[in-house]
Amino acid sequence: MVKRKVSGDNGNVTKSIPVAHQLSDLEISEVRSKLLAWYDANKRDLPWRKQASNPDINQRAYAVWVSEIMLQQTQVATVINYYNKWMKKWPTLQDLASASLEEVNEMWSGLGYYSRGRRLFEGAKKVVDELDGEMPKDADSLLKHLPGVGKYTAGAIASIAYNQCTGLVDGNVIRVLSRLRMIGADSTSQPVIDALWSLANAVVDKERPGDFNQSLMELGATVCTPKSPDCAACPLRNNCKAYAKVEQQRIKNSEKLTSIASEKNAVIDIECLADQCSLCLPDMETYDDSAGVTNYPRKGKKRAPREERTAVCVLCRKTPTDEEFLIRQRPEKGLLAGLWEFPSKLLVGEGESLPYSDVLIEHGVEVLYATKKIRCGEVVHIFSHIHQTYDVEGVIAGDSDIQEDTENRDQARYRWVTRQQFSEAAVSTAMRKVFKAFESATNPKTPSSKDSKLTKLKPKEDKNQKSIASFFKPKTTA
Repeated sequence: MVKRKVSGDNGNVTKSIPVAHQLSDLEISEVRSKLLAWYDANKRDLPWRKQASNPDINQRAYAVWVSEIMLQQTQVATVINYYNKWMKKWPTLQDLASASLEEVNEMWSGLGYYSRGRRLFEGAKKVVDELDGEMPKDADSLLKHLPGVGKYTAGAIASIAYNQCTGLVDGNVIRVLSRLRMIGADSTSQPVIDALWSLANAVVDKERPGDFNQSLMELGATVCTPKSPDCAACPLRNNCKAYAKVEQQRIKNSEKLTSIASEKNAVIDIECLADQCSLCLPDMETYDDSAGVTNYPRKGKKRAPREERTAVCVLCRKTPTDEEFLIRQRPEKGLLAGLWEFPSKLLVGEGESLPYSDVLIEHGVEVLYATKKIRCGEVVHIFSHIHQTYDVEGVIAGDSDIQEDTENRDQARYRWVTRQQFSEAAVSTAMRKVFKAFESATNPKTPSSKDSKLTKLKPKEDKNQKSIASFFKPKTTA
């Protein structure tokens, strides 16, 4: 199997990759021109792209940084609203650095992967406090100094904000490059990751690196999609080996393949035997004709999330003016760090359950008399690595019937909130589901409009109308 050093004219020498999976200099030139022309004509109007022309280099980098952190594992449509609200509240690095973690968590609530917001906040404070408000000016420095910034995010900020000629690899880029060069091995394996970074660095346009990187991601997000790619609309169709293989197979299946056509449409993989190449489709993996280009990329088998069960108590106290709910703040490290939740306790044994009193005692609370206890059922929420089931019970009690051990617990991590305050608090999507289950259990649905209409249409009894039985009843004579 032949390997050679590949380098684009950006001067970035890539690692050795098999010839069949490389891009020639001519192909690199074609990919750049085609992709940038397509991007200029088809790019989506996204709020963070408007910041690319901001003359303030620090502001430009900050805006890109926020967008890239929010876009990790999150769809563009979801991010837009959060991004606009964030930039309105904290338009500069200095504004964010002067905020509190509580405010940041509240703003991030519902976006998921909450550690992202915390690290963004910590990074802003570091830039202001330790770097004199100046963002690191290249990918290596960004990677070194900013918490939560990995190789991809550093490359995105450096290329888009600073015009540094560096490639980047995210899920969309993995998909586009894997199809473009027909890389069928596990896309999470180190050889494939290394090869993809090499290809990304080789192909990135030296004049417009930020636009090129965004065009590559845009293509993966809108055309070269995971399940239903629109190959007919793809500007790189004629450079794509996965597409060429599909066309070759189509001709074979229609029995129109001639020796000339075979030579023209053949996929150059003679030097890439599956048992020798770390980038090719493994022997045990069969190519599916019906899947076409979606045979690429291949992902390793995902580890099933671990199962967890947690008992949760939604404690509601009645005050003279309102209803309030007890919530507590999670630890500063770990899952959902710093967010607020209802008192809860992890269930260890299989099939284990706990009464609400045991859950509350764990949090220094005792209910002397419960006005109402409500079984709210189970709420399931799937995190990236945990399949969590919440066993939810609701308790309603008067203010005087609740005792709290405020001396032996960290009182700052507990508070009572109204419904409105809960809706505005930094709580996870899972806890919002729990509260919804409590609300549904305590406020049964009213009769449907259909039932109400039937009730209204029911005729009233006419006292003057005789029944059939009385009509045929014999008359009596005096």
